[in-house]
Amino acid sequence: MRKTFLLAVCSTALTVSGCSDNGSDGSGAEVINTEYPEQVFWGDTHLHTDNSIDAFGFGNRLDAEAALRFARGEEVTATKGSKAKLTRPLDFLVIADHSDAVGATKALYEAPRIALLGNKFLLRWYDMMHESDEGSLTVTAELIDGAAAGTLPEGLFDAEESADRITSLWTAHGETLDEYNEPGKFTAFHGFEYTPMPGGDNLHRVVMFRDGSDKTSTVLPFASFDAGDPEQLWAYMGAYEESTGGKVLAIPHNSNVSNGRMFAMNKLDGSPIDEAYIRTRALREPIVEVTQIKGDSESHPFLSPNDEFAGFGDAGWDKCNLSCGKDMAPESYAGSYAREALKRGLEFTLKVGANPFKFGMIGSTDSHTSLATSDENNFYGKHSGNEINNKDRALAPQNLGTRKGRFGWHYLSSGYAAVWATSNTREAIFDAMMRREVYATTGPRMTVRFFGGFEFTDSDTGDLVKNGYAKGVPMGGDLTGGDDKSPSFLISATMDPESAGLDRVQVIKGWVNPDGTSQEKIYNVSWSDAAERTLGADGKLAPVASTVDLAKGTWDKDSGAPELTTWWQDPDFDAAKNAFYYVRVLEIPTPTWPVYDALTFGLTLPDDVIKIQQERAYSSPIWYTPKA
Repeated sequence: MRKTFLLAVCSTALTVSGCSDNGSDGSGAEVINTEYPEQVFWGDTHLHTDNSIDAFGFGNRLDAEAALRFARGEEVTATKGSKAKLTRPLDFLVIADHSDAVGATKALYEAPRIALLGNKFLLRWYDMMHESDEGSLTVTAELIDGAAAGTLPEGLFDAEESADRITSLWTAHGETLDEYNEPGKFTAFHGFEYTPMPGGDNLHRVVMFRDGSDKTSTVLPFASFDAGDPEQLWAYMGAYEESTGGKVLAIPHNSNVSNGRMFAMNKLDGSPIDEAYIRTRALREPIVEVTQIKGDSESHPFLSPNDEFAGFGDAGWDKCNLSCGKDMAPESYAGSYAREALKRGLEFTLKVGANPFKFGMIGSTDSHTSLATSDENNFYGKHSGNEINNKDRALAPQNLGTRKGRFGWHYLSSGYAAVWATSNTREAIFDAMMRREVYATTGPRMTVRFFGGFEFTDSDTGDLVKNGYAKGVPMGGDLTGGDDKSPSFLISATMDPESAGLDRVQVIKGWVNPDGTSQEKIYNVSWSDAAERTLGADGKLAPVASTVDLAKGTWDKDSGAPELTTWWQDPDFDAAKNAFYYVRVLEIPTPTWPVYDALTFGLTLPDDVIKIQQERAYSSPIWYTPKA
């Protein structure tokens, strides 16, 4: 029997509204696309509103319209009463409410109690949600645990009634998105989150459409309760594109709590990965969300023991899976972190001739408050029970299910997606994601450029962008062969004027040996205070001095570099070995959000609370493939 817990009909083919490629975005407003991407656009591809079953259960009462207004820079009143506003608006937003039981807890809360008298299970939840915020949290925890364990009751809701309600909700939601979509000014994307979590292991994907409601309204979001294998999602995506002519992509996230299953070396059912699987995954999942509220997924000290900056945001997240119902052993980390996945992709390339893990990198929030915030001093928390006016949020337990183990300070104020596109439109931003010309940040809006080629010289940094596109490929691109000539790279990073100066720029290289084993190396290629700080014989660079004053929540605004630009050539290049390169940019040390809470509310933070960190950006890789 199929579960029908307010479930979208999984067999329905998804459709997205068509947008013309001339820049009109279906609205009639003409937008001129630049010759090449001249501007970086900032957005959040992973935001939840009151239509997500957990977000409403956690207390969120802000709808999609409020989320869009906030992202565009308007002031809104948060669920718990504080005034919320971004200091700088975003350029685009994907509202990604959970497709499983979308709108269910909201519908349950608003239902007449008399209609539930015949269902003791739902009546209990209804009463708990109306009695207190704590009751709502308990309901949400039970939903999460039940979904992870597969123990939610069969036939909990009438399937036909649920489909009718979801169809109405999805259609109205699409109309709202189109209303707020302004080509050239602000882009509102249609999307949802697909949320399988077998045994509590996270396999979630954000699904994002290029098109508008004239196509999306003809179908329902694809749910995971009965279709928890990502291959089923990819089939749904393919059917959508075939039936509508639209375009859609999926963005895996929180691989750090997947217990090694997000980037596993076999299929979900344990069978070997074949070429068809590889090519389908590479097509459907061109980018990965590597940093967000629930930790950072770039790398881990167990996997990268020579990387002193590995492990950012690991605290509270590397011991157990998403629901914290299962401990994670270090041996599982290889399938949980992006850098190791990129290395595994090279191994597949050598063995099979195709790469399932050829992805770009972005960040996003996964906020369940309808507020896309990632600034340390303006962080509204994971959910509405932990908004900025909750004095206890940093030190109180904050668990997704009923098992304990995580506290508020374990959650990061992270991150954002940066996209190099030719215009601020659905088409241009989506297409940039498909070609992986994107990068991730943990929140600050530093500007990062990264080009690779075989003909660059040091003088090309003078007009870096023009020369980068003319003589090479941007981040996300491919280099093939080079007649044994080592590739070189043009790199620039500019600080966020509302954040901190830059500490350093690093190039992270991974490669695969003829025996199929992969390796990595980190190169410091540009840094602040270059006259005082020099590379050691081991290639290491002395740490930048911290100027953070915890008693004030400040740092030296003149410390660090405003900009770092360099030409760099791989000194260890082997033309016979497949490789990838990506850039990591580090800011100087700054305070974390619990420090601002401590100053606001007079808290004493325990020693284990992380108080100082180095915010960062991760570019998408550039891949090198030997000549055939």
